[in-house]
Order: sequence, then C-alpha cells, then structure tokens
Amino acid sequence: MDLVAGDSRAILLAVSMDDWAALDDATRFDGHISLGGAMDPTWLDRFSEAVRDVTNADEPVDFIDARREMDGPGDIGERTVERVDPTWITAIAKVGDREVDAVAGRWIELIEEELGALPREEKPWIRQVTGDIVRFARRADRSPAVILAWSL
Repeated sequence: MDLVAGDSRAILLAVSMDDWAALDDATRFDGHISLGGAMDPTWLDRFSEAVRDVTNADEPVDFIDARREMDGPGDIGERTVERVDPTWITAIAKVGDREVDAVAGRWIELIEEELGALPREEKPWIRQVTGDIVRFARRADRSPAVILAWSL
C-alpha cells in the first residue's frame, strides 16, 4: 500500500511499470510513502480517528470516506488505484509536531481495541509510521493529486 503525491499521470505510469524506486525521486514526485503489505487500509480509518481525538477536530474523515475512484481505470495490473481527497491530506498536514506522539499512542489504542493486543515490537513501527504519514501529508498538501495504490 503506497501513497504518492504529484502529477496523477506520472504516478499511474510509474505504478503500472512497477517502478517503485522512481516514486522516491523528489524531482518527479512531491512525496511517497510505502505503508507496506502488512497494513490494512482500514488501519488508516483508525489513524484518522486518532487524529480527530487528539486534535479535538471534526477532520479528517475516515480514510475510507476520503478515497475516490479515479477517472479511467481503477486497477493497474494487480493494484487498485484511488485518488485521496485533498481535505484528508490537509487535515493530516495540520497535525503539529507536538501532537504526533499523542496521535501514535491513540492510534495504537484504537487498533488494539479492534484487533486485540499488538506485539511490543509493532508499536515502535506504528509510532514511526505516524510521523511518516504526517510528513508525507505536509509535502503532499499542495500537490495536484495524491493517489493510493494498493493490492490485496
């Protein structure tokens, strides 16, 4: 599961060619974050909820509600591609540096409420990913498009 910010045609071309290294080229794309295959997209719903809880705001909406169908093909090979609503990105970009740890802690709590206790070794990874998502959103906030590419 990857989030990529930049020109949608360039993103779709790179994804269709499985050119994942190109997505990290800051001269071509505004941002890229690989969330790996271990994360279910519904975890980003819990992430959104954690942001709302910590910031005491109504935004961002759950991630599932922020995903939009692409104009044209919604699948590229084995991957599904969807556009991410810019308001979701903006809400994440507004998370302050001092709030990142609290968001990570709340995200862990919400995941554990849903799935049960997480192994200790997963929690530092979730804390790292929280900061990565916020930094990505800050870079992507003014991008022409943010695209989610994922596969089951």
